[in-house]
Amino acid sequence: MQNGTNLYALDISGASFLKACGGPCTEGCVTLARIGEDAWALGDSKRPDAQPLRFTTEELDVAGIDPARFGLDV
Repeated sequence: MQNGTNLYALDISGASFLKACGGPCTEGCVTLARIGEDAWALGDSKRPDAQPLRFTTEELDVAGIDPARFGLDV
C-alpha cells in the first residue's frame, strides 16, 4: 500500500486520465487515472495545468469516488 508521500514520487507523465460526469460536460469534469498499484491521480479538466491530487484506493473509497464511474477497475 502506498502512503501519501510516496504517491507524489510516482511519475504520472504517461498517465491516461478519464472523465466522469454527472451531467453535461460543457464546463469540464473531474478526471481520474490509475498511476500505480493502489495509486490514483485526480485532476480537473478545466485546469489542465494544475497538478492532480493523488490518492490511495482506500482514500478514494472514503471520499466516495468510484473508479468504475470513470470506466476503471479497482
